[in-house]
Amino acid sequence: MDWDWSYTGDILPDLLKGLRYTVVATLVGYVIAVVLGMVWALLRRTPFRIVNEAVRWVTEFIRSTPLLVQLFFIYNVLPAWGFKLSSLAAGIIGLGVHYSTYTAEVYRAGIADVPKGQEAATALNLPTSRVWLDVILPQAFRRTIPTLGNYLIAMFKDSPLLLAINVAELLGAAFKVGSDSLKFLEPITLVGLLFVAVSVPSSIMIRRLERRYATN
Repeated sequence: MDWDWSYTGDILPDLLKGLRYTVVATLVGYVIAVVLGMVWALLRRTPFRIVNEAVRWVTEFIRSTPLLVQLFFIYNVLPAWGFKLSSLAAGIIGLGVHYSTYTAEVYRAGIADVPKGQEAATALNLPTSRVWLDVILPQAFRRTIPTLGNYLIAMFKDSPLLLAINVAELLGAAFKVGSDSLKFLEPITLVGLLFVAVSVPSSIMIRRLERRYATN
């Protein structure tokens, strides 16, 4: 089986278009995961036991079920209840909600790692809300940056699952051009190379962040 360079050049634009959808789904889903994860983490610290337990069970349930099942549920089941979403929107929400349960644990660990007391804030008689917004959360977030970066890469590598709900992401584009031409060597190989081209530089950047924040 020989590599067809002409065919490679012909299909590359379609694959790059699929990569664009992959990147968009990953980045928007990641924003949802980062924000919603913080909400989960803060709710877990509420003094109201019923809220704390409800959030714990919800996040455990989401984290314990496969992402693929959740994507099918959002895309195929929710419309029966009046919540019809496009495949891309369903994929973004699925990625974001699923990974929010992991970022929540990252935040929870980061908050727990903040030194107790915070004498400077106490001496200034800051209200509790200001202590959290100006003192505790910035320190906690700073400690979580490397781990949150790792989840961004993990989400990017999980994005091919969106093919199952008809999102025209990178792998979906590869299957389409492969099916049209009955040639899969070039498109599937290019998918792997494009994932490496994005993931490796991102991993290097995250390693640098880890070294930077480990020494500060």
